[in-house]
Formats: sequence, structure tokens, C-alpha cells
Amino acid sequence: MSQAVDQLGEIIARLRAPGGCPWDREQTAASLCPSLIEEAYEVVDAIERNHAADLKEELGDLLINILMQVEIASEQQAFTLDAIAASASEKLVRRHPHVFGDSSVATSEAVLTQWEEIKRAERAAKGPDEAPETSLLDGVARAFPALVKAQKIQKKAAKAGFDWERPEDVVEKIREEIAEVEQEIAASGRQVSRERLNEEVGDLLFAVVNLARILSMDAESSLRAATGKFEKRFRFMERSVAEGEDFKDLSHDQMNDLWERAKQSEKSSQP
Repeated sequence: MSQAVDQLGEIIARLRAPGGCPWDREQTAASLCPSLIEEAYEVVDAIERNHAADLKEELGDLLINILMQVEIASEQQAFTLDAIAASASEKLVRRHPHVFGDSSVATSEAVLTQWEEIKRAERAAKGPDEAPETSLLDGVARAFPALVKAQKIQKKAAKAGFDWERPEDVVEKIREEIAEVEQEIAASGRQVSRERLNEEVGDLLFAVVNLARILSMDAESSLRAATGKFEKRFRFMERSVAEGEDFKDLSHDQMNDLWERAKQSEKSSQP
């Protein structure tokens, strides 16, 4: 490893050592999980904003988290950074036989199919004591965000041949799910079942994720972009409130008017 990476590892080891930082010494692999996820999202944010300086900093914060995990594992004599790098190198070579071996694939899709086949063979080779694959849906981390997990599960089902034939079919499914949500909301003569409504809304979200997937879109990225657009428009609305007025005191019609102005402002600023 480079001198700078070695130095960072030594600093983290010093923080964890007797006489080091009390907070760092208290951390465990599990307690650092929220920070690890948070830093990964901040890396993504810097990439999406195309901000090189922030990306450098956020990747550094993520590297700190990774080296903290390595140090904790090393203290428990589980593995080292060199062992991780060696294992990762072996995996990359093993899963790219079209580059390092005799296999031949012509498209990215073929590469991904080959990758999944190699992963299944690897799991099968581990034996019964290593929790072998029992389903074609195995291999999706439980901790994934719901949108990511839904799309990954759908992709695995699709690779097994269980998939929609056309995007239009998924759109029809979405309409069906919307109708079922409406039925629960408008249920007459009885109280709306929160459990049933929650189930129907979940089915609707799952169907929308399916549409994104079959259109070769990433549902998480699509929703993040839509959320960013909403945030930008809402902030425009807040800035547009007349001096002396409180946004929360505006009428519904006034807010809608500001929303339309925000949309028009976007259009006028587009090239």
C-alpha cells in the first residue's frame, strides 16, 4: 500500500490503542454501520453534484470508516487489509474469465449473466456449512434500502424467466394497484384498514419499481432526482413569498400559484 494509506492506518490504530481516543476505542463493527452507510451516501451526493473537491473529502471519510472496520477485525485476528485486497483481487480475476481467462462475452448483459453464474457456483462450492444458495433470489443484502432491494429482487426473478413481457404491461399493473389503493381509501360503511392500505401502497410502490427496472432505469436514482426537483421548487416557493408574509399562512391556491411559478422558472432557465 502507499505511504499515505499506511499512515492513515497507523493513525486509526493509535486512536484505538490504549491511551487513544475514548470514542474510537468504544466503537465496534456494528456501531460503525450507520456512519459507513451515511458516508457512502455522501460520496454519491458529491458524485451527483459533480464536485471533485467534495468527492475527494467524502471518499476520505469513507476510507476512514473502512480502515476502522479493518482495524477492529485485525484486533480480533479476523483479517487484515492485505487479506482483503488479496481476496478482492482473486475475486475480480475469477469473475472476469473473459479478461483473464478463456471465456468470451460480447455484451455488458452477457458479462452480468456470467457474473451471476460464477457467484452461484462459488456459493455452491462453499458447502452446507456456508449457507448455500436455496433460492434464485439469494444474495440480496437484507440491509439494502427498500427501493434498491426491490429492484435487485426483481432483477433476479427476471433472470430466472419470471418477468413482464412489455413495459405497457407494467403500466397496466400500476393502474390496477392504484385502483386497489383507491378502493381501500373509499371503502364505504367501514373504517379504512391501515394494514390493508399499507399493503396496497407497498404493492403500488413495488410495481413502480418494476416499471423503472424494465425500462433499464435505477429506481433509487430516479426517486432521488425527483426528490431533488421537488426540493428545488419548494425552496423557490419559499424565496418568492412576499416580505412580511409567512409561507405556512398562504392559502392552498397561493401555494399552487407559487408552485407553477417555480416550474416556469425551471423551463426559462433551461438551454
